[in-house]
Amino acid sequence: MAAPRRPLAQERQTVVTLARLAGVAASTVSRALKGDPRISVATRQRIEALAAARGYTPNAVARTLSSGRSGLVGVALGPMENPFYAEMMRHLVTRASARDIRLLVIHAGAGPIEDHTAQAVLQYQVDGCLITSAELSSRAARVCAAHDVPVVMVNRVPRLHASAVACANQEGARELAEFLLAGGHRRFAVVRGNPDSSTSLERERGFVERCRRAGGDIDISFHDGASYLGGFAAGRALAELPPGRRPDAVFGVNDIIAMGVMDAFRLAGVRVPRDVSVVGFDDIGPASGPIYRLTTVAQPLESMVARAFDLLAARIGDSTLPDEVVLLRGELIARDSARRPGTGRGEEG
Repeated sequence: MAAPRRPLAQERQTVVTLARLAGVAASTVSRALKGDPRISVATRQRIEALAAARGYTPNAVARTLSSGRSGLVGVALGPMENPFYAEMMRHLVTRASARDIRLLVIHAGAGPIEDHTAQAVLQYQVDGCLITSAELSSRAARVCAAHDVPVVMVNRVPRLHASAVACANQEGARELAEFLLAGGHRRFAVVRGNPDSSTSLERERGFVERCRRAGGDIDISFHDGASYLGGFAAGRALAELPPGRRPDAVFGVNDIIAMGVMDAFRLAGVRVPRDVSVVGFDDIGPASGPIYRLTTVAQPLESMVARAFDLLAARIGDSTLPDEVVLLRGELIARDSARRPGTGRGEEG
């Protein structure tokens, strides 16, 4: 005796099953669901209503086989303990949803994208990659290039085969330096991030060059990674210096570093900004809160993400397009962590 047939409502709905129910060819269903004008309005509406009633969803594998595109975009994120990358991911998800793109996280955390991670680009047949922090290894870059997988860096300027969208980091850091110089600061410390990061290096370069042109003294403070704990360790070391040797302004090359510096100062009894001004870069959510009120440069995240998707879409459509680097201007946000021009020594933030 044959096994009882499952109720039709429990079957996985496909173009073939919809075609059988609608009494048309499978190609007609496929065209109708794509809005093909060759299908009459009445037929298209009948098939769309049937698909909705039966809970039909397109098969991603079948779409990949038929179109050569998966609709997947790989994403590599930086360390999620930095709120900047959580905010970046929020913008990526919003923009991807508006473009009917699905995101596949292929990397998250500090350090470069390893070669084995790059293999996911091929295994999942992603149409392109958005790299928000880590650098591609030379082999990973070759893998992407050899298989016509376009790469767009976001918040990074690439050293290898890729396009990029970033904030104008040097320009933003110069504006911070000019703001501090106008506030009467003359002794500066820079707390670095990852020494291999183009973002960190550009911000440091812009800040240091502007301060030195004005005759300011610069002390470069090193620490391990672009983290809160790294900023805290640097701040603690700076707080232990005698007041005459201590800088009167500190630039953390990102906000999370600057917040670590501020907390170390406060625990050591160093007043911000009365004794030392502190500035950062990024304008992450906590920067504007009452605990920090951090003077910083806001990255135009929404615009950066939108432009990155534009660059990626163009290169998915035409692999012969040359690489392009786009720099977008940030905005200096003056808050209470730094003395403002013409305010004297200021009050404690």
